[in-house]
Amino acid sequence: MLNKTLLSLVALAAIAPAAVISPLRTQPRQDGLFWGLLGLAMAGGALYVLYALSGSWDSSLGFALWISIAITLLLFGGLCLISQEGWRLAPLLLPYLLLLGVFATLSAEESGHVEVAGLPESWLLVHIISAVVTYGLATLAAVAALAVFLQERRLKRKKVAVLTAWLPSIAAGERLQYRLLVGAEVVLGAGLLTGLVLRYFTSMPAAGVDHKTVFSILAFLVILLLLGLQNWAGLRGRRAGRIVLLAYLLLTLAYPGVKFVTDLLLA
Repeated sequence: MLNKTLLSLVALAAIAPAAVISPLRTQPRQDGLFWGLLGLAMAGGALYVLYALSGSWDSSLGFALWISIAITLLLFGGLCLISQEGWRLAPLLLPYLLLLGVFATLSAEESGHVEVAGLPESWLLVHIISAVVTYGLATLAAVAALAVFLQERRLKRKKVAVLTAWLPSIAAGERLQYRLLVGAEVVLGAGLLTGLVLRYFTSMPAAGVDHKTVFSILAFLVILLLLGLQNWAGLRGRRAGRIVLLAYLLLTLAYPGVKFVTDLLLA
């Protein structure tokens, strides 16, 4: 317990410089300082997750949050490499992940472990990876939606701030949001399919749907609806952003939300 708490503090210390310095830079640049701070943050999250996984799979709330942070940072690093505007989400994303890390540290407790008799290890691994990658992509999409909202408000008020100077343009933010949602939808679909396999091997009836499955299915349908509205009805801006945040809320309730209730409120 002590070792994990200390390691969690180390991970927080690794994320903090990027989360604090990025929003304060008056001239946004994807330079050596940016990559150095992001690399340090990614290393901090990865270190905690690798240490926690040195034994069996940890099913605690704290670890669920930390692996979500680590995967989101990894995905963000990839986004920065392949997108000309993706790195501009840093001043919104990194402080948010720092706050999640603080909550993960405060909610640290004795680990729970997952053991599923008769389940092929590869299926369990695919299911877990699909869940955390979905949540990471949805986090990035929600941040992109928030960036669009802030840029629209800036145009309406005709004011320029340091933060909005960092953020991608409205058009670029909407493109990022759409592509990230497509990725989240595909991975979430794979997660739902592997979830059915999990239920089969654990002899759980298909009709006995738990809260996590319900929220995941709802999120899948909401994202599918939004993608359809964007393609065929041209839905954009704040209205689309609200639906993105709704989908993110549903995924939050499905993954860390359920663990929060079971590990803390009902403990």
